Amino acid sequence: MSHADDRAVILPGATLGVLGGGQLGRMFAHAAQAMGYFTAVLDPDATSPAGLVSHHHVRTGYEDAQGLAELAQLCAAVTTEFENVPAGSLNQLAERLPVSPAGAAVAIAQDRAAEKAHFVKCGVPCAPYAVIETAEQLAAVNDALLPGILKTARMGYDGKGQIRVKTRDELVAGWNALGKVACVLEKMLPLAHECSVIVARGRDGTIVHLPVQRNLHRDGILAVTEVYEGNLPAAQAEQAVAAAKSVAIGLEYVGVLCVEFFVLDNGQLVVNEIAPRPHNSGHYSQNALDVSQFELQVRCMTNLPLVQPRQHSATVMLNLLGDLWFKHGDTAQTPAWEQILALPGAHLHLYGKVDAKRARKMGHLNITAATPEQARATALKAADILGIPAF
Repeated sequence: MSHADDRAVILPGATLGVLGGGQLGRMFAHAAQAMGYFTAVLDPDATSPAGLVSHHHVRTGYEDAQGLAELAQLCAAVTTEFENVPAGSLNQLAERLPVSPAGAAVAIAQDRAAEKAHFVKCGVPCAPYAVIETAEQLAAVNDALLPGILKTARMGYDGKGQIRVKTRDELVAGWNALGKVACVLEKMLPLAHECSVIVARGRDGTIVHLPVQRNLHRDGILAVTEVYEGNLPAAQAEQAVAAAKSVAIGLEYVGVLCVEFFVLDNGQLVVNEIAPRPHNSGHYSQNALDVSQFELQVRCMTNLPLVQPRQHSATVMLNLLGDLWFKHGDTAQTPAWEQILALPGAHLHLYGKVDAKRARKMGHLNITAATPEQARATALKAADILGIPAF
């Protein structure tokens, strides 16, 4: 159901809500508050990063009818900060106030099979794949898809719910190991590197994009993002932006959307997956662009004008995982932030998580500089101080 006032501008002074209390919700809240909005977070965790910095924290589960009603009463508009939020909850809220992105778009991002079908419909190239929901479909898989990566169709992120399979026997064993749930098998392709594009689309169809982000993953988790002129060949970058826009338009998407790509050895781009929210690879935008991805999220949900972000500095972002706290053994020790902050152009963002755990995203470091060479050199120095492998 659409509201007559869905396109009305929601000015600062109003309260904006977010489903999910993680770091993306926290950075959204900071951006909204900087612009003069109040914020409300719905998250069951008493110490959630976003809940700790918001004016209102509704502490219930994501499907709790009373919690959702309270959030709807508090807020002028609502967004989400993680893709596994129940799409049904977004639809329920949408009966009472503007919600972006819509439940239907989030539902597609939550299901790899639906996501792949959407890419095909938009004419955006993706890796050859097969959907496996039954033993018959498993038996009928084309040998040409092996070796491949078997991924659960739902609830996978940061490399979870994925198994590499080389042979038919490994495929069968992999499907059994994943609990015979609905899966997608993707052919493994020869990768040169990975990149992503973040777009923001308003209710009026206006669409803007961040520069193309070149990404390095380690163990399925983003480690480094580099953004500067020439980080990818110009034609490749243009193709990625066009594909990302086409995916967003096809979804009739409203909000911030990240589209992740593989760049193959032959220079061809294939889309990997989408995230219906701000994205780890866009965090550099806080310090290297004049409009961050989180401000764009605020502008999308409030119908404020979307302006094309401009990059003013070359930048490298380093993800800060909990492992950095355990460099010297099993007792958590705070990294040497004073050495990091002595570096020119170092911008530290920590998420306020109470406990450091290995593989847990604790924060990120944005390094900005006048040239790509300077940004890389400083980022490598920071990596060395922190014990992050060079890149």
